[in-house]
Amino acid sequence: MKNPILTVGLIQQTNSDNIRQNRDKLAAGIARCAGQGARLVVLQELHDSLYFCQTENVQNFDLAEPIPGPATDFYAEIARKNQVVLVTSLFEKRAAGLYHNTAVVFEKDGSIAGKYRKMHIPDDPAYYEKFYFTPGDLGFNPISTSVGKLGLLVCWDQWYPEAARLMALAGAEILIYPTAIGWESSDTADEKQRQLDAWITVQRGHAIANGLPLIAVNRTGHEPDPSGQTNGIQFWGNSFVCGPQGEFLHQAAAGEEEIIISAIDLARGEQVRRWWPFLRDRRIENYGDLQRRFID
Repeated sequence: MKNPILTVGLIQQTNSDNIRQNRDKLAAGIARCAGQGARLVVLQELHDSLYFCQTENVQNFDLAEPIPGPATDFYAEIARKNQVVLVTSLFEKRAAGLYHNTAVVFEKDGSIAGKYRKMHIPDDPAYYEKFYFTPGDLGFNPISTSVGKLGLLVCWDQWYPEAARLMALAGAEILIYPTAIGWESSDTADEKQRQLDAWITVQRGHAIANGLPLIAVNRTGHEPDPSGQTNGIQFWGNSFVCGPQGEFLHQAAAGEEEIIISAIDLARGEQVRRWWPFLRDRRIENYGDLQRRFID
């Protein structure tokens, strides 16, 4: 029987404009996670570079790479060397003029276990992702690995209960969200707290509603706005792991680089689902209107 206790590592860090430096820093963090017993390591969203979506600049497409390509070669070797299942987040060049925000999972032997293309793409001030990313077309399908079926979603996906539910219905054993989210400096302290609380609460809700553990890994540190029109983004960190009742297992600080090592009991989810059989009591025959944009 597969060991139900899964030790996971989360790497919350600052980024620079030096891709090689960012990758080397992550490689050291992944090795540290593996040294502390992690069998699954999860990285934050678009971890190889600065968060370039603060502005719309066609030159930023030069950051994208094909899959497979140099980035996947690098992380495949890191996964193989450390014998971990590794969740990465890359800027994918699928073809000229066609790009995705793509999470790639590597098996512990370095092979690509699967990938997920971000489905929900935001277009907010300082988060101009629709300029860069085509919505994903791979659906909400868990990625099978040696440590379990990973329900992998990315950042803006985390606000949509439908995405988490579809991953759960397809057999996901863990929900995972690589993320890049933070504060704009003009927001008041109260508004900043409300945003952070909402981000944490909605994801804990996905864990509870689906009876699954959840991993969210966010960036930290300040990244300036290249245009100078805003004061940039202060990424709020707070990466966390919670159990199937939304209980915190570990939570990182806001403004600090941090590596989290956490043990997840995969068997607990089944027991929670026996107590709270939400999937049993769904009224699927009455949910057809969910496919409508709005009910007038």
